[in-house]
Amino acid sequence: MTQLPPEQRASRERTGLDWDAILSGDESRPRRDARTGGPHGHEPEGDGVDPFAHPDRPVAPRTNDPFASGDEVPLTRRERRELEERQSQLETGPSTGPAEVQRPSRAERRESAGIDDPDVPRKPKRRGAWGCLIALLIVVALGAGAFFFLQGPISAVIERFQPAADYKGTGSGEVTFMIHDGDTGSSIAENLYDEGVVASSEAFYELLLQQEPEPEFHPGAYRLAEKMSAKAALDALEDPANKLENTFVIPEGTATVDALPIIAEGTGMALEQLQAAAAEPPQSYGLPAEAQSLEGFLFPATYTVDPASDARGVLQTLVDRQFQALDEAGVAPADRWRTIVLASLIQREAGLRDDYYKVSRVFLNRLDPAQWESGLLQSDATVAYGTGNTHRVSTTDAERADAGNPYNTYVHPGLPVGPISNPGDLAIDAALNPADGTWLFFVTWNLDTGETIFSTTVEEHDAAVEKWLAWMDENPEYQ
Repeated sequence: MTQLPPEQRASRERTGLDWDAILSGDESRPRRDARTGGPHGHEPEGDGVDPFAHPDRPVAPRTNDPFASGDEVPLTRRERRELEERQSQLETGPSTGPAEVQRPSRAERRESAGIDDPDVPRKPKRRGAWGCLIALLIVVALGAGAFFFLQGPISAVIERFQPAADYKGTGSGEVTFMIHDGDTGSSIAENLYDEGVVASSEAFYELLLQQEPEPEFHPGAYRLAEKMSAKAALDALEDPANKLENTFVIPEGTATVDALPIIAEGTGMALEQLQAAAAEPPQSYGLPAEAQSLEGFLFPATYTVDPASDARGVLQTLVDRQFQALDEAGVAPADRWRTIVLASLIQREAGLRDDYYKVSRVFLNRLDPAQWESGLLQSDATVAYGTGNTHRVSTTDAERADAGNPYNTYVHPGLPVGPISNPGDLAIDAALNPADGTWLFFVTWNLDTGETIFSTTVEEHDAAVEKWLAWMDENPEYQ
């Protein structure tokens, strides 16, 4: 039989209580008391009443237990309660007595007292107004972020399945539209959009792909209108009555080498005849002594020439029209050369209309030694012209370092040795009336829209160049 631990045995001996007798209901069972000296002690004297007991506390009665203490020990409240419960069960019996009252569990007692029991799962608390608001804000933020990141792909999908922009009807006004030798359906569509004839190049090109058989286009000038539907524009180009005889259009900024084929397409003249006429001494056409070719003096416009005119006669018509533009702008004959050289540079470098006057100011500031000591204009358009690439303005490091190129303004200071395009009225006016500003740099960062950033410091310009390079990476077709 397992014995009680020493401390429990000592407590039991001190109290003199026989718990086995109490729990069994036999109050007359002898109790041992270590003070009697053993199992053969004598019965204690007295009437069994403890004179020092508390009047409200029951005491254990005296017994004739030889081991019992001579003093009666008072019961604690817990002992009294357990004794009463035990006696009640013995009196009523286990089968007929009232049902035992179930004491509340530890978790229930702690919960009623407001104490969290780590062993009992906590019930989820109801969220308050602030919690709901925070959750709503999180949902809105996630939705906004998803929309931001998916906006591009979603827009691309929508545009893919939406029909291309298109006008309705036959349009209004009049546009002289040129089809050049070698133009394809896609290039014609792009040119129609650039000239304001159709609402989008996609609408016209998609219509072309649906045609059976494929339309045939012939070089030359055609009478069209502004804001035509793609179907109306196609019908007009296929109608022989809209083809203009002996008519051509020279766009602003076109170099002479590119203007001659346009003239041939509109007039029906042989290109070789026009090239031979252009090779004659420029002074024979009335150009300044500095001129080495007709470059810069073939005014960009729409021309309808007499069918009887020869190649030289047609070129003289364009030169005379440029002299007229210079005279109307107030340029003296002695200043024609410098004005045309600067205007041709502005024409090739500027994008938007208002930028013409700012570009003019940048070049004039760089020609001022007090503002730009080197005098280098550093124009890529001049370098490209000197290499024969008249259709682009971007250049390579090697091209910009080539001192053998007389048009290389990265190496040779001052204005280029001659015009690099045929400028129009706007570029001539900008050369004569530059905007006010301290700009020394500019870069056209978006070649589609012509948007240009103008800067005064190197740091500002470097940031603009980075923006342009990023755009070029996204549009490799321009490289």
